[in-house]
Amino acid sequence: MYTLTAIYRAPEQKEEFDAHYRDVHTPLAAKMEGLRKMEVTWVEKMLTPGNETLAAAPHVVCTMYFDDAEALNASMKQPHSRAAAKDLMGFAGPLVSMIVGRTEEISL
Repeated sequence: MYTLTAIYRAPEQKEEFDAHYRDVHTPLAAKMEGLRKMEVTWVEKMLTPGNETLAAAPHVVCTMYFDDAEALNASMKQPHSRAAAKDLMGFAGPLVSMIVGRTEEISL
């Protein structure tokens, strides 16, 4: 699997942000072409002190799963993905950092 992960720092207006994220952005992102699975984590607390890697606890972490890098790249050019990206930049642009990577599932 290949993942696109969005890490959001805490907004000043948490209730407004949370409502938009749940009611507008999540439904848009869920329609992204090629998306296989989406997980949203509402961070409750950070277990380690802030450091150079992560200065403070994120507010939300969203991980979106695609079959492979090609599927993610193709998705980014499609209408639903573009709509989600436009919305993201409109309500959370300065609050979000995004990373992509190859994800391995570890059997227990």
